[in-house]
Amino acid sequence: MDKKKALKWVGIYLLVTLIGALAYYFALPAINVFSEGFWFFLAFLIFIYTLPLTGVKVGVEILKAGQIKPRVARPQKGKGKWMLLALLPVAVVLLGTLVSSTFFNAKRYAAVIDVNEAVFSEDMPETENVTNIALMDSATAAIVGNRTLGSLSDVVSQFEIAPSYTQINFERTPQKVANLEYAGFFKWLGNREEGLPGYVMVDPVNNTAEYKALSVSMRYVDSAYFGEDLSRRLRFDYPTKILGTPSFEVDDEGNPYFIVPCYRPRVGLFGASDVSEVIIFDPTDGSSEIFSLDATPAWIDIVYDGYLATEKYNWKGLLSGGFWNSVIGNKDCKQTTDDFGYIVIGDDVWYFTGVTSVNSDQSNIGFIISNARTGEYKFYSVIGAEEHSAMTAAQGEVQHMNYTASFPALINVRGEATYIMVLKDAGGLVKLYALVNVEQYNIVATGATQEDAKNAYLEKLVTEGVLSPEDVVTPEDPDGATAEEFVLTVDAITPVVTAGESWLYLRGVTDAGKTVLVKSKIAENESVLLLSVGDAVSVKATPTENESVYTLISFGMNG
Repeated sequence: MDKKKALKWVGIYLLVTLIGALAYYFALPAINVFSEGFWFFLAFLIFIYTLPLTGVKVGVEILKAGQIKPRVARPQKGKGKWMLLALLPVAVVLLGTLVSSTFFNAKRYAAVIDVNEAVFSEDMPETENVTNIALMDSATAAIVGNRTLGSLSDVVSQFEIAPSYTQINFERTPQKVANLEYAGFFKWLGNREEGLPGYVMVDPVNNTAEYKALSVSMRYVDSAYFGEDLSRRLRFDYPTKILGTPSFEVDDEGNPYFIVPCYRPRVGLFGASDVSEVIIFDPTDGSSEIFSLDATPAWIDIVYDGYLATEKYNWKGLLSGGFWNSVIGNKDCKQTTDDFGYIVIGDDVWYFTGVTSVNSDQSNIGFIISNARTGEYKFYSVIGAEEHSAMTAAQGEVQHMNYTASFPALINVRGEATYIMVLKDAGGLVKLYALVNVEQYNIVATGATQEDAKNAYLEKLVTEGVLSPEDVVTPEDPDGATAEEFVLTVDAITPVVTAGESWLYLRGVTDAGKTVLVKSKIAENESVLLLSVGDAVSVKATPTENESVYTLISFGMNG
């Protein structure tokens, strides 16, 4: 081969190498044999590297009229066989997918998780403080968050909120968080030196949002470009890892991080993909650290996403009896419903979803909860309405308002499994809360607040005979003390502020001659402000640990 021809081939393969490098830069496949993307990228590389060997030439022909006509020379005879090598990686994917399928490995798929059976009324804590439940979905969180960002003119003109919110526990309260993103390429170009100045935290209980400014701005996010693109930075730092979708979280001090699960198949070459490690990525400086699952820091809330959690349970529920049983017999086959909600227990976020028989369409045979950080599963055998039936029942309670129910969460109300959900207007804003009994979904109650809805629900449980009046403890009586009734002659009224709450203390003498204090939270009973010294009032109240101090339930003027 002469020098001129050799230089020509060197130039061709330098160009081919450049094409391959650019393809990797934008496609970002994992260099890992357990990734289908790796094999397809390898097929592409083989194709472009063998293409020059086939004698194929691509060019253009300029016609007399000034028009351009593409011209492709066909492969030279006998040389097109080199391109067939590109089919080998494709064959690996096809064969690997087949041998990793549920057809050959049903029992291995079913064994990926263990599910512990538990008793709902014993294992699920009683929901006394119902305001600790996060019911707001991401769509509503986006509306509330955008409204808050819109009030910050210097921020909203340059940035936007990421479309997905992450459900977390922050300071042991449920919150939804989303980072700011650049509003397009030119906004990134103009602001990349300063970075992204903060994030939005939405309170899903009170329907409020707060913009959190950072002392150190974020640089590495999905909407950045080139080396600051989050996915690209992660890929270059971890070229062999099969990376999942990053979720934005904040630690206990409010510092921002992206939590990135790493996947590995549990069956064959590609089957039963599950989380194997976790990357904690700092978007302010691009640093990161990878952890094994058992060493993941406790402040992280989301390691397993809800879709994976429900998919893994479906492997267990459908495939435990073998592949053909899942297709034909369906004996003991069960699966989750088509969505999931969130439950906050302690400092962990759990996914909740109903479980139904494959042959059932309107009722659940139970439900599961799955820990979003540890991957633990629990099954509760509670037969009742599936979630969408409960949502329809809640909407029917206020059908004249045309509200739409969100996917519910599950709570324990006096030992009764209960769905709780929000009802939203056409604009996506929360208007009402609804509680629906799981076993008797005709028992529905709504209220403007979660507490109002719960109190109305307790009344319905008594009316329907599910609970006796003695089973219902009022919010003012959390310890189950027996209410007392007496006439109180007021001789002193003292306002007190405790833990940010305003109380009114009434000192007086009962009709039995006992001197007592009766306290009332002003926000819950503003009419108590109308009382004056010397008034005689009929009081219904419950005693506290101090037998001379009572908590007011209700009162009326005596005489």
